[in-house]
Amino acid sequence: MNIFKNHTFLEKHSVVLLVAIIVTVLIGGIVEIVPLFRQETVIEPVEGVRPYTPLELAGYNIYLREGCYNCHSQQIRPLRDEVERYGHYSLAAESMYDHPFQWGSKRTGPDLARVGGKYSDEWHVAHLMNPRDVVPESIMPSYRFLMERGAKLHDLSAHLKALRAVGVPYTDEMVAMAEKDAVIQATGAYRADTGGLESRYGDDVKARDFDGQPHLVSEMDALVAYLQVLGTMVDFESAEVHEALAVHTGVAPSEAAVDEAVSEQMSTEDVTEDVTGNVTETGAQE
Repeated sequence: MNIFKNHTFLEKHSVVLLVAIIVTVLIGGIVEIVPLFRQETVIEPVEGVRPYTPLELAGYNIYLREGCYNCHSQQIRPLRDEVERYGHYSLAAESMYDHPFQWGSKRTGPDLARVGGKYSDEWHVAHLMNPRDVVPESIMPSYRFLMERGAKLHDLSAHLKALRAVGVPYTDEMVAMAEKDAVIQATGAYRADTGGLESRYGDDVKARDFDGQPHLVSEMDALVAYLQVLGTMVDFESAEVHEALAVHTGVAPSEAAVDEAVSEQMSTEDVTEDVTGNVTETGAQE
């Protein structure tokens, strides 16, 4: 009996039909779910994405504690209106070190996936202390108390160890230097040597007195440091070139090929800008 051509047997025997349904669902579930346990098959590596520094991680923890995810998302969908308003759509790799991720499901306030570098530290401090001072229509509560509370730094090494256990690539040196690195980042290059911090996390680490209180590493320092890094790790120009080359060649391009393509693109843009400038200048003289 071929059940694929004559399925009356299944229809007449409910128990057999139930077993067949369960087996089918199990097979489909395994095929769809098991590959997701291998991160490398789900998330394409993107140059520039790094684990949070200890100070940024402390700010991330404050962000969770205060429930900021209830009103703010960190996921820009590939829709024209969102890209026009917030910037490049979010990449999976940008949240690969978030445990838990902060995609969110509601926007009482704006999306924060690209907020890093969009406003000054002073703006963020003023906004967190009294949101109505900078956004009159805001319904966000005041977080003035963050200026008065010292950031919790003594247990950062334990946080880094816990995150390393779930795949975040923190080294032994990063774990050992966690508290010191947090203090140095909140102090800044003017009053501390940031060389060790930059060697561990990269030259693009923002190290400065975020809240304007040089005598205290506050929770405001930590939260602003976290906000200022959101959306700033990925070089989207290189990422777009990488994607275009991969589509064109059918294989993942080398780093050298991407750098060469970016350089050629920048050269073309410079020439175009020079020609446009000359034409504009000539027209003005005429």
